[in-house]
Amino acid sequence: MSIRKTAMILYRILLPTGFALVLWDVFLPGYPFGWGWALLPLLLTFPLWMFVSRTGPRREALDHPPVEVEPPVGGRWSAMNSPATKVPSHGTHAYGQTYAIDIVAEPAASENSRPAFAKLWPVVRRSRAFPAYDEPLFAVADATVVHASDWMRDHLSRNSLPAIAYLLLVEGTVRGLGGAPWITGNRIVLDLGDGVYAMYAHVRRGSLKIRPGDRVRAGQQIARCGNSGNSTEPHVHFQLMDSPDLDAARGIPFTWSEIGVPANKETFTAAPRGGAGNGATSHDEPADEVPHSKRSA
Repeated sequence: MSIRKTAMILYRILLPTGFALVLWDVFLPGYPFGWGWALLPLLLTFPLWMFVSRTGPRREALDHPPVEVEPPVGGRWSAMNSPATKVPSHGTHAYGQTYAIDIVAEPAASENSRPAFAKLWPVVRRSRAFPAYDEPLFAVADATVVHASDWMRDHLSRNSLPAIAYLLLVEGTVRGLGGAPWITGNRIVLDLGDGVYAMYAHVRRGSLKIRPGDRVRAGQQIARCGNSGNSTEPHVHFQLMDSPDLDAARGIPFTWSEIGVPANKETFTAAPRGGAGNGATSHDEPADEVPHSKRSA
């Protein structure tokens, strides 16, 4: 077991232990010890989390050129939390997220537009209000499926000030204690070979078209975009990493064929495969090999 994985396991044990000791003292004050004992496990969690979140990729990954893969979607999208703008893109190296990217569907103005962030109302929205929801996800390369899960529900959006506060103060903390499965929600991990793994997070419940052990080819539909896990709205979270185990994984840089790595708020268009992308209704046939278009404003 790697030091990184050991640190993650200890973190998830010590943090709830500290909280449990505090609650113990609230309901059974002074028996058999005071709440001060809770400080020990709580204080130990800080260096453990700092080690995991601040320890970046290995030197070979830093020196390695970005791995070129196909985009995981088709149609018009825009980037958020992009490694082209900031590294680590999500503010942490934990769970192999160093070079991760989030993308949201941005269909033409005449089509279903993406709801804007709300200050107060509506507090939440249903997943179907967002154009990314139910969009097909494609294999970025010929690969073997290592992990595929789609049992978690797609929850309501968290794209308002009250909902964001709830996510940061309550839901995010609880999910963090649950570890990678509860952070990523339904996810897919593909083995691309040469020690490179691709991970898709927040997959729609019940949308898998593959299972562990399957061989997939580049452009083949594997699932659909959802809003499971630690997510504010339906979107695609994509990353490359050096291990299928998210507790031990370190990030690997990527670039999408004919697109590169779009920066935050940059819009790009990936040519639809098999008639899919931003509103298409037929996603069941394997995708054709079609060149991807250049970035578009």
